[in-house]
Amino acid sequence: MVPLKPTVLIGSVASLGPGGPPSGIAKRPIVGQWQIAREGLVGDAQGDRRHHGGPEKAIHQYPFEHYAAWSAEIGAHPVLTAPGAFGENLSATGWTEENVCVGDIARFGNALLQVAQGRQPCFKLNLRFGRKGMARDVQRTGRTGWYWRVLEEGTADEGDTLTIVERPRPEWPISRLVRLLYRDTRKQDELVLMANLTELAEGWRALARRRLESGLVEDWTKRLDGPPSRATGHFAGDG
Repeated sequence: MVPLKPTVLIGSVASLGPGGPPSGIAKRPIVGQWQIAREGLVGDAQGDRRHHGGPEKAIHQYPFEHYAAWSAEIGAHPVLTAPGAFGENLSATGWTEENVCVGDIARFGNALLQVAQGRQPCFKLNLRFGRKGMARDVQRTGRTGWYWRVLEEGTADEGDTLTIVERPRPEWPISRLVRLLYRDTRKQDELVLMANLTELAEGWRALARRRLESGLVEDWTKRLDGPPSRATGHFAGDG
């Protein structure tokens, strides 16, 4: 794969809309030198540490070419005019869910990163875009992006490339995982393989095991639509 020179972005925690939940989804570009720690870029923040951030979700990358696809699908939107709309830390064109694989190891500056999992979109995308169902559309299209874990901490400077140096699982692009999670949800043979994919984040491997053991697919309503509003009983992502 062709090395990338990504735009690097960070964000601080702020309310997501009037009275909205705290979130660090709004990211802005920053110039190097960038410090890359075990749990992500120094200076970046997440509003909900239970569901966002941590070693297996240290750095989020989102393909910039998806922005044109979203504009064609939902129309012009102010957050689609520049990288950062989806809470990504790395933005570039050329790598997508189709050609990035679980376990890929990349050098960025003197830091070493590894693809740990895809993204499970949540209702905060609905609030970010002011559009009911945005999280569901991200899941439906498979335009989710992916997360890197940090194998070796370090720094990267302006002009440094993100370069794949090892690919242990070429048969497992992120798109294959996304299809298994959200479309072909009951393919037992694939779930067995997913559960034993050692490079995959443990949370996703456990999800595969639960499906195999229970025969059930988890309820996505709260994640995609948000908690019910106390005032209306409707979900936070509605309207």
